[in-house]
Amino acid sequence: MLPIFLLSGPISVGKSALVKEFELRFGAMKVSTRQLLLRQEPGGERDALIKLGLELDETTAGKWVLDNFLTLAGKDLDTEIWLIDAVRTKDQIRHIRERFGDRVVHVHLSAPIGVLRQRYLDRPPELQEFANYDEAKQHGTEKNIEDLASIADRKLDANINGPASLLALAAGGLNLFPQRDERLVDVLVGAQYGSEGKGNICAHIAKEYQVLVRVGGPNAGHKVAHPKYDYIQLPSGTQSNPEAKILIGAGATLSVKQVLKEIADLGLTGDRLSIDPQAIIIEDNDVAVEMGSLEVIGSTKKGVGVATARKILGRGDHIHFEAPVRLAKHIPEFRDFLRCTKVELEKAYARGDRVLLEGTQGTDLSIHHGEYPYVTSRETTASGCLADAGIPPTRVRRVIMVMRTYPIRVGGTSGPMMKQIDFQTIADRSGMPVSALERIEKGTVSGKIRRIGEFDWEQARRSAVLNGATDIALTFADYIDASNKDAVEFDMLSVRTKAFVAEVERVANTRVSWITKDFGPDAIVIDRRKGTV
Repeated sequence: MLPIFLLSGPISVGKSALVKEFELRFGAMKVSTRQLLLRQEPGGERDALIKLGLELDETTAGKWVLDNFLTLAGKDLDTEIWLIDAVRTKDQIRHIRERFGDRVVHVHLSAPIGVLRQRYLDRPPELQEFANYDEAKQHGTEKNIEDLASIADRKLDANINGPASLLALAAGGLNLFPQRDERLVDVLVGAQYGSEGKGNICAHIAKEYQVLVRVGGPNAGHKVAHPKYDYIQLPSGTQSNPEAKILIGAGATLSVKQVLKEIADLGLTGDRLSIDPQAIIIEDNDVAVEMGSLEVIGSTKKGVGVATARKILGRGDHIHFEAPVRLAKHIPEFRDFLRCTKVELEKAYARGDRVLLEGTQGTDLSIHHGEYPYVTSRETTASGCLADAGIPPTRVRRVIMVMRTYPIRVGGTSGPMMKQIDFQTIADRSGMPVSALERIEKGTVSGKIRRIGEFDWEQARRSAVLNGATDIALTFADYIDASNKDAVEFDMLSVRTKAFVAEVERVANTRVSWITKDFGPDAIVIDRRKGTV
């Protein structure tokens, strides 16, 4: 049964601020005793309401609060968290406890007299009914309000604790915050150098989740066949599951223009999309710096690395790379979407929602575990994605690792790879037209023709270990055999393809749970968890 919180404490102690925290965090329903009095005397002034409250306390022995609360709560009484702000007498509390028993949590706030005096003076003029706090304290039940501390379940110091800490103290231990032992998060990452086809896998499984999370930056695009869209900053399942909440984590690197484009294209509102206020903003000069210095490593030159460096260096009193640090919270156009995504994730855990965290790029582009300097500017493994999103490892249920039958790297001098081959070789082996391969293998963001190589078994094994992979999604099965385009279930794949899948499972010690072929509008994902499409 959801709790009913009774708040008490002197005027100006901070009860209203605590109520707001409850409303924001838990969607709690507030009932004020002033509101209950106004139901009986609409438009009543403060003095008249104080007099009415005292009369009701005397004639009903304080039961009027309970009676009016029951009427106001109605059918929502047992389905919501309620706050009564504020109870003023022991009798009022006694009647509510007798009716609701252990469901009642009485929270009393206190603060030193000097603090209360100053807070009263700091109130807006329209809320200062008296000349000072000492005069206000002499009216009605205010003079004896501290007597309620002796019967409170939780006596909290509103001087040393801010509203968020008061909420943690008031609600702790009541199962309102999520339990730590339920694994609700699946993480999807790339096993190679990116462009493994993560977008289509995310779009295919998106309906299994209530929350979709994206990290990374605009230097990686995820192409989805249906509904067709190139996702640069938002989760690739945004259209596949229109009911899912969408989060962009604090570790993301944002192009304001690109984020606003995707918001407009997909018709997103603040009710659905949350952007963490801490995400770093890419400035025009970040792109200019990368244009001049990172061609040698095949960078997409979207300013992500320089923006990340500024976030690290900008903690002091100097401006680096000619631009001060701006975070998402500094962007007026993001105002309707700004929300701490850690809090949104906690809400999701409390609801028992399934969460899909979509990583970007690939494991061997990791700044720490890839071959430096031919790496990206972030940690691309499952662990890095979790850190960027603010998700603890103990929440992870499954790590889905996406890998291609033939890995690719960005064209040009983008770094070493396994034995490099050409598209004609793949065409000769698979029966696919070489023109189709060249059309497909163009970077979503870079626009460059990609380099392609033989499947690297050590890379597959190492990535599975580094990410803790529990499932593999194998993509581009048609590159093994063009006949696979017509397969709608595993048994319809060519003998050579099924042998390749078995070898992947043996080397990576992980099940291949999904297999994809072409990425056209009629693309089908073979879902081996069910044995069918």
